[in-house]
This record gives sequence, C-alpha cells and structure tokens, in this order.
Amino acid sequence: MTLTPGQPESTFRPDLLAGKHALITGGGSGINLGIAQSFAAHGCRVSILGRNLDKAQRAAQGIADAGGQAIGLSADVRDVAALEAALSQSVAHFGGYDIVLAGAAGNFPAPVDGISPNGFKTVVDIDLLGTYNTIKVAAPHLSSPGGNILSISAYGIPVPMQAHVVAAKAGVDALTRTLAVEWGLRGIRVNAIIPGPIDGTEGMSRLAPNEQTRARLRATVPLGRFGLPQDIANAALFLVSDAASYITGVILPVDGGHNMLGAAPQYQMYLKMIEEKQ
Repeated sequence: MTLTPGQPESTFRPDLLAGKHALITGGGSGINLGIAQSFAAHGCRVSILGRNLDKAQRAAQGIADAGGQAIGLSADVRDVAALEAALSQSVAHFGGYDIVLAGAAGNFPAPVDGISPNGFKTVVDIDLLGTYNTIKVAAPHLSSPGGNILSISAYGIPVPMQAHVVAAKAGVDALTRTLAVEWGLRGIRVNAIIPGPIDGTEGMSRLAPNEQTRARLRATVPLGRFGLPQDIANAALFLVSDAASYITGVILPVDGGHNMLGAAPQYQMYLKMIEEKQ
C-alpha cells in the first residue's frame, strides 16, 4: 500500500504494524485520517469511527483502494451505548485492538465571552468525555500487555480564542498521565500528541482562513513552515511502535517549535484577526 499521494516516503519499514488492529475515532478526515492511512500503509488493520457513517466508510474505502484493510463505523463518542455497538462490529470484523487512538474533537475559534455555556460544554463533552468514553469502551478489547493508547491533545499554554479547547485538552493530558500510571503494570502504554499548525486541515482553514493570517501564523513557528498530516502520523507511528516501548505518559508536541514561543505571538495574531472582523 502507498501513502497518501503527495506525502513523503515513510522512514519506517512497511511491516512496522503488521498484524495489528487500530481503532481511530474522528478518522474520517484531517490529521486522524492521515494517521489511519499511515497505519494501514504499515500493515495495520484500521477501524475508522466517526459521527458521519458515509464519511467514515469513504475514508475506509480509500484505504482499501490503496491496498490496506479498513472499515468505517458510526458513533458519537459522547454516546456510550453507540460506542459499544460500533466497537462490537469492529472487534467482530478485525478482532481485538492493539492500538486505540482517541482523535474525535470539536472546535471553533471564539473569545471566552463569545462562547455560550452550551458551546463550551459541547467541546468538553466531545474532547474530554469522548476521549474517556472511547478508552473506557475499548479497554476490554485492548491487548494487555502490549496495548497502546494515543490521544490527540492541544497546547497546555493559554491560547486566545481557544479557552474551551485548552480546558478540555488539559483534562485529556491529565487522563493520559493518570492512565499511564494505572495501566503501566498491565503493559499498556498511554501517550498523547499535540499537533501544531498543520496544513490542509479544517482547523487550519478556520484559524488561518487567508494568506494574511497564514503568514502571521507561520511567523510564530521557529522552523518557518506549517506541518503536514504525515508529520503527525510519523510521530504516531513511532509512539505505538516497539521503538517507543519504554515511553509512556508523554504529551509530545509536533509543531515545529510553535509552543516554545508561548502565547504572546498568538495573542498578537488573534488581536489582529478580531480587529479585522470588527
């Protein structure tokens, strides 16, 4: 199987995840789809779960067309009963899990006084509660020892227009570290990735909708470029591989150094965005 067209050749051996089965929530598009495609390209069977069944099945079909093994399933990660039903289908099709990637997320840029209580709750419910629900429901089907849990997190620094996301993902980080401690003796590793500005994603189109804001955002990245979905997929491949067998409880930024500059550059960028909308 080949990687996504236009993506660089993988530095990992093609059979890195041969015989493994991964559950990927939110895998119908963006970063999570890139991870699903990359896992499949390295021999993994992939169960893609999303709220939109057609989208999940199209993603799975694309992987199958490229020579991989994948199925698409539908469930809202906030709904435990729906998750249980979908995961039952997944396990019946491909067997138990070796990898669980909790990637489903909700987001919209807004200042705190522009987020309704329901909007705040919705993001927390999808990002934090959804991560917990996914792990909780998948856990009985996860290899022990040898299982891997990976979550998609966000910066632990103040980010203007992202209070709801930062709050929810701080909970994901705490959950990641706590599970790493609780489940270490089971031989289950638990880690998370913090993506930086990744080109070609819905998040990028919302946060930097034009070339002017893209230039401002790019200027806050020490490496001077936006990331690609494959950059996140490469980190995910490493963390779930045997090469990372002594790594757990890690929250890994994959962002070109973006987080090291702190909130100040982002604050200035978002101030300009707010001024332009007024």
